[in-house]
Amino acid sequence: MQADVTSTPPRASATHLVLIPSYNPGMKVDETVRAARAHWNPVWVVVDGSTDGSAERLQAMAAQDDGLRVIVLPANRGKGGAVLAGIEAAAAQGFTHVLTMDSDGQHPADLIPRFMAASQANPEAMVLGRPKFDASAPQLRVQGRRVSNLLADVETLWAGIGDSLYGFRVYPITPLRTIMTRLPWMRRFDFDPEAAVRLCWAGVRPIQIEAPVRYFKADEGGVSHFNYARDNLLLSWMHLRLVAGFGLRLPGLVAKRVVSGGH
Repeated sequence: MQADVTSTPPRASATHLVLIPSYNPGMKVDETVRAARAHWNPVWVVVDGSTDGSAERLQAMAAQDDGLRVIVLPANRGKGGAVLAGIEAAAAQGFTHVLTMDSDGQHPADLIPRFMAASQANPEAMVLGRPKFDASAPQLRVQGRRVSNLLADVETLWAGIGDSLYGFRVYPITPLRTIMTRLPWMRRFDFDPEAAVRLCWAGVRPIQIEAPVRYFKADEGGVSHFNYARDNLLLSWMHLRLVAGFGLRLPGLVAKRVVSGGH
């Protein structure tokens, strides 16, 4: 992911910002932030209790860049907790939407303008990335995510989420903040699929845009905090909650689908 340093810097948006939650990302975060800044202004990074020196590097970058803000959390809160801290700060400054992306270089910064344009044209919607995997993707994770995606489809009556786990997406702040404030458990790795499902339940329409994803090996600077046992247990418990909530909401969801003509 290379930033085009020769291009004209993007003009600052008053409504949409890029939000990057970051926990011990290694050196890849520097490249990720530079690439995001090459394509959007402003970019905020929420350093989620990192202990790898990335906070200091990012703060030094922000001191030289008015379009970059770094929020440092003193202790790790989890991805959802970092996103919540970011959207609360963003809402306080009048922003209405955030594009979330990972700090490890997996997400395509060059598609930020396209996702933001889709959100600006449909501000009531959420814009969800539909991942296009290459040979770098671990097949166990590619196949395993199909279960979560199928459950998310069932839980929303196939509302159009697509990939429930891909974190490259644009959220409208107000409904997401309302949901997360009400549900204190939406703070960890399983934040992304639960946010997509509950926003659908709240009437936020999903828009899908295909986007590539790249997994970096350790010798390429890749850092992964995914733990198959722990995080799959989190996802299983999350879907049990959502299935229970789906059962209670089913009559209303069916009625909405009938009224909308099945769309």
